[in-house]
Amino acid sequence: MAGPLDKLTIKGYKSIKSLEDFELRPLNVLIGANGAGKSNFIGFFKLLHEMIHQRLQLAVAMEGGADACLFMGPKETRQIEGRFYFGRNGYEFSLVATPSGKLVFEGETTYFNGDHGENRLRIASGDQEARLSALKDSGGARGASKSVQWYVFDAVSSWVVYHFHDTSANAGVRRPRAINDNFYLRQNAENLAPFLFKISETNRPKYERIRNLVRLAAPFFDDFLLRPMPSQPEMIQLEWTQVGSDYPFRATQLSDGTLRFICLVTALLQPDPPPTMLFDEPELGLHPYALTLLGELFRQVTTGIFGKQAIVSTQSALLLNEMTPEDIVVVDRTNGESQFRRLKTEDLSVWLEDYSLGELWQKNVLGARPMDERIPHLLANGGIR
Repeated sequence: MAGPLDKLTIKGYKSIKSLEDFELRPLNVLIGANGAGKSNFIGFFKLLHEMIHQRLQLAVAMEGGADACLFMGPKETRQIEGRFYFGRNGYEFSLVATPSGKLVFEGETTYFNGDHGENRLRIASGDQEARLSALKDSGGARGASKSVQWYVFDAVSSWVVYHFHDTSANAGVRRPRAINDNFYLRQNAENLAPFLFKISETNRPKYERIRNLVRLAAPFFDDFLLRPMPSQPEMIQLEWTQVGSDYPFRATQLSDGTLRFICLVTALLQPDPPPTMLFDEPELGLHPYALTLLGELFRQVTTGIFGKQAIVSTQSALLLNEMTPEDIVVVDRTNGESQFRRLKTEDLSVWLEDYSLGELWQKNVLGARPMDERIPHLLANGGIR
């Protein structure tokens, strides 16, 4: 599988006017006020995923049309640009808006930094959908079995944005699922039961680590009960047992926070995780101790033998306490534009002698919090009306 992402450029997308050659580390934790642009950063990866699978026009329509995707609208911004570099390869594209509300390719390019220098191949222009996936099996140059397009598509398609916010009664993760839907964990974990079943059958140490971590966050939890449904053996549903009982509970009897924690742990500890994983506000509904466990898990998965990459958008001070300053990317919004800066330990060394990163954020030492000079005055005069 392809490696993680080294650096990227995003221009003209929603609140991100220009983020150029931004370097990514194994662990990247985005913090900022509501509306600063953290979710837009994650959202660009969602758009990228749909784009390379030739679903760009549907994705743009679901966003409300091309104008809604452009920084400050079409009068301010003509096109959206994206450039991604990973290992010796890269993927570059530019999209322009049409009067009919679509985004079409002005250019689509693959990049390879070979032994004999850089090589950029323009593979499309004027198309409504990406051509990368159609060209990935075209064969490599100079007798190579695989083309640059294959390596680029393999890398970009492997980056996954996980989103486990929907744990409602009708959410897919709580409902029966085909037992053979277990090739990979889906972005919303709707196939959690068959995926855990596969892990329990093929990689028992991984399964036991997932189960044991869930036990730490939820002391009442004993184990998953993973079995085909008696009336429909081709289907499976998420069941579990409680400590001191063999009664089979269903996923509908798990709290939202516990179920989200199970999804997060499964995503991070799966036997073959994606090289780059993205999570938008994973703290939703989690107990403070579960957040501490999650923060430590992010660190473990992105260091040492695991060597994976995580990009996390969060509002949780507790989660920040498990990070180093270099893991943190502060997102501020100035004049409507999202600006990104990475923290440095040397700039905070005096503060860190007495405070944690989470405390420094809450005290507004790090920035990335709402600042309005009217607030103290308004509060002193009876509150904000």
